[in-house]
Amino acid sequence: MEKEKTTTDIKTGTLAFIGDAVYELFVRKMLVESGEHDPEKLHIEAVKYVRAESQAYAIKKLMEGFLSEDEVELVKKARNHKMANRSRSAGMVDYKLATGLEALVGSLYMNGNEARLLEVVGEAIRVVKSKSEK
Repeated sequence: MEKEKTTTDIKTGTLAFIGDAVYELFVRKMLVESGEHDPEKLHIEAVKYVRAESQAYAIKKLMEGFLSEDEVELVKKARNHKMANRSRSAGMVDYKLATGLEALVGSLYMNGNEARLLEVVGEAIRVVKSKSEK
């Protein structure tokens, strides 16, 4: 009998890899549902949400009481993981924090925890949107 995989068996970098795609898909869906249909404008708006600085800002805010202890632990583990790659446009601290958010999203997605995934991604998007409206 094959052992069931959980995200504890998956490296945080791999979780961030899938989480990056999942988060971007949610952002793109939200933007299209807002009524915008020009691909160039959609891209410009999407970048505001998916860039490392925005994700870092969002995860810092979510770590202030929104996330569970286990979720914060996963974010910190991903943030502290040694990385070979780095964003050319973001500082290392923001890049690592963004990786933490992506790993959390990836973990929730891979575990099939759709309700919590929607809460976390929705709150991250709300945080970024409220910051950009200031």
